[in-house]
Amino acid sequence: MKKILIPLVALTVMSCGKNPKTPSNQQTSPITMNLYYTGENGNARKFVEEMESSGTAAAIRAEEGNLRYEYFVSQDDPETVLLIDSWTDQKALDAHHQTPMMDSIAALREKYDLTMQAERYYRASEDLTENDASFIRQK
Repeated sequence: MKKILIPLVALTVMSCGKNPKTPSNQQTSPITMNLYYTGENGNARKFVEEMESSGTAAAIRAEEGNLRYEYFVSQDDPETVLLIDSWTDQKALDAHHQTPMMDSIAALREKYDLTMQAERYYRASEDLTENDASFIRQK
């Protein structure tokens, strides 16, 4: 696990899933980012409330290539909120990262003094072994 410091947030990056031959900037299959926002005194929840009430979250959901943008509250850690953020491919995620909304999000993270951890996932079908597949119940 590699720790990267970004202004205003500490970001831990973890890649999960096999895609050894394709650099992340050329990823062509759906990508899901699990982003864990952690603060104090309910600040992670306040951040989510403001993301929703300001329309920023809705604008992200409307972006081309966005498949999912949904927040969840941890029952084990009330100071942490999980964002599941899915995109059609790396190109769509890169385009999102170039929008002015990213400045708004960074400002809100600073306002609520949040730290982050990030996990990156690809669809299991890319590298699902026969043994693993035997445990997956499908329609």
